[in-house]
Amino acid sequence: MKILVWFLLPLFVFAKVHYAKVEPYESVVLKSAVSGLVLEADLEAEGTLVEDKRVIHLDDHLDKINLKVSQETLLILQETLKRKASSFKRIDKLKTASRTQKDNAFFSFSSAKTQVLDMQLKIAQLEDSIEKKSIILRNKYLYKIMVRKGDYVNPGTPLAEVQDVSRAKLVLFLEPEELKGVKTKTVYIDGKKTAYKVNKVWNVADEKFISSYRAEIYLPAPKEQFSKLLKVELK
Repeated sequence: MKILVWFLLPLFVFAKVHYAKVEPYESVVLKSAVSGLVLEADLEAEGTLVEDKRVIHLDDHLDKINLKVSQETLLILQETLKRKASSFKRIDKLKTASRTQKDNAFFSFSSAKTQVLDMQLKIAQLEDSIEKKSIILRNKYLYKIMVRKGDYVNPGTPLAEVQDVSRAKLVLFLEPEELKGVKTKTVYIDGKKTAYKVNKVWNVADEKFISSYRAEIYLPAPKEQFSKLLKVELK
């Protein structure tokens, strides 16, 4: 009887085998926040780690002209505001000035101040629009560009898929019975014990694998390439 128990024991401690692909830590699709004509799409940068470079450029010519004119207009409005403020202070102190004169001076000052604030808002919006029309990547892997030169895009149009390859992850889909104490279990990769742990577990079943729960293990980026298939066990 004891022999039978010892023979069956490995069946209870045997961990389920999972296979997971080494994936980039994060993958996102960049979408346009503005409308515009695509002037540049750097297709040669696809499949490379982009350190600091513009890969997509939307037409911002009119925005830049409008910005320059608005900045010059702001200088004039600010000078006008100074004069209106000085005039209001002078009239407000005069005992001989009527209430109507003082009110008119105040309304003139308030109108000038409102014009300055409105122009500052317009300039901020133009600067924001110009910035959003240049897609600049910094230390990101450009997986795919989804637009071409000559395309016209609207807000929400997918522009490019980029990935964070500074580290990697393994995605597992676990059965409910595997979840108990899963974050304290030892991770074995290709049969070898590692110091890695399960870093994140979803508490809601996956929408695709409806009877399984998604889990992620984070690890350093591979020295050569991603997408290698690994055997993973949790014991």
